[in-house]
Amino acid sequence: MTRWIVVGVALLVTACASAGSIPSQVGAERGAAVAGFAFATDTFAFPNEIRARHPDRPDLYANYCFVLARGLRQFFAFARFDPGAPRLTPEAYVERVRAVIDRAPWDAPLPAQARIVIPGYATLREFSRDQEPALKQALGGRIGSLLHWSNWRVAFPVTRGQQGDVAREIVAELDAGRLVQMLVTNWPKPELNHTVVAFAYRAGFRGIDLTVWDPNDPSQPGTVTFERERGRFFASHLYDTELGPIRAFRMHSSWWL
Repeated sequence: MTRWIVVGVALLVTACASAGSIPSQVGAERGAAVAGFAFATDTFAFPNEIRARHPDRPDLYANYCFVLARGLRQFFAFARFDPGAPRLTPEAYVERVRAVIDRAPWDAPLPAQARIVIPGYATLREFSRDQEPALKQALGGRIGSLLHWSNWRVAFPVTRGQQGDVAREIVAELDAGRLVQMLVTNWPKPELNHTVVAFAYRAGFRGIDLTVWDPNDPSQPGTVTFERERGRFFASHLYDTELGPIRAFRMHSSWWL
């Protein structure tokens, strides 16, 4: 019990306290993209669907945005594709995918020779287009993501300094060549409680444009902007999301966040 009290206090401090403004060097004109990641090939071909937009469809793949975002990172870090190898049965692909997602997304990427091989396909986009049912089965249910204990952060206000720290951390991770999963929300408005994965950025004196993969939109990247002067994030271009200020947090960056 004491351990969880300490962790809870630490999280509250992380989520709500100001820790200074974003460093000046982030205001310089510069940018970076995660090496080896391409939106057209390294993302899922099928979307997370929005239940409110399809109220009459009982078979929606809805509320799986957290599952897909985590899975995207795990495939990028722990899987490799071998298009020249013979294809497997759907059941065998389920086992391969489960081996990929059994690894924690914050673990260091595996070297090529140690990665889980996905035979018969060249990219995640191709694989997920052809083996959609097997992938959805292997990726698992949504309840654990929806009830993830770190999601409490959406209910708390944040300071400009805290959001500046989040922006700084995202830039540092992207500079280091790592994908960054973001929890984005405009709660208490029930319009956006969602996750995206940042894979590139362009920083200027006014702020930072983060290029993101949105699980709801396989067709094109989205944009989340950090507005430097206001110390806030802004939903600049997210699928079916109104333009406006949001709060953002890093997600699955450690076992407790």
